Amino acid sequence: MNDRTGLALSGVTVRLGDGDAMVTALDDVNLTVAPGELVAVVGPSGAGKSSLLAVAGALTVPEKGTVGVDGRDLTGMSVKQRAAYRRDHIGFVFQSGNLIPALTSLEQLRLVAKLSNRRADGRDPAELLADVGMAHKADRRPHQLSGGERQRVGIARALMGRPSVLLVDEPTAALDRARSHDVVQLLARETKESGVATVMVTHDHAVLEHCDRMVEMIDGRLSAG
Repeated sequence: MNDRTGLALSGVTVRLGDGDAMVTALDDVNLTVAPGELVAVVGPSGAGKSSLLAVAGALTVPEKGTVGVDGRDLTGMSVKQRAAYRRDHIGFVFQSGNLIPALTSLEQLRLVAKLSNRRADGRDPAELLADVGMAHKADRRPHQLSGGERQRVGIARALMGRPSVLLVDEPTAALDRARSHDVVQLLARETKESGVATVMVTHDHAVLEHCDRMVEMIDGRLSAG
């Protein structure tokens, strides 16, 4: 992990729609996130937070600007190259965990290990599940887990392939205050221990104390919080 430099967005502009309906989702956005750093992105609905995650995760190619992960520019890649890079170097954590209903907690992680081209560099599924406090629920399926437990499994799954970047979308949206703090504390710990550059979009200002830095997005622009 010594060759990691984290995430770097430079002059990123994304426009959506056509003609009079066109809106600027991201307006000349610059953001750097170092390995081991957890950065929270806050802002009102429609401010461009989802577009930011989509660009950082190589799901959307910006009209202008560059997106770098560990010094490699993702914007110049083909669709196939971006998909492969996303699979092997970028982790995603979704609002509800987004787990596969038929798989147990341990199987969720094993599937990622099987699909990754970096299996030799990946983490042991059972050990990682233990790291996030879910070893005792290894044989449970998503419907048998609480919201906080599903998020813990989702975080573990996202970290399976030792990603360089971790993108987290509203991880506490469906959780109570205590579980929200637990989940974000876990994110902060795993971010540092794994050396991953983490971007977390959140409306929950109560959990910002666990983050290294906060930035605010308004009308497609970022500013220091």
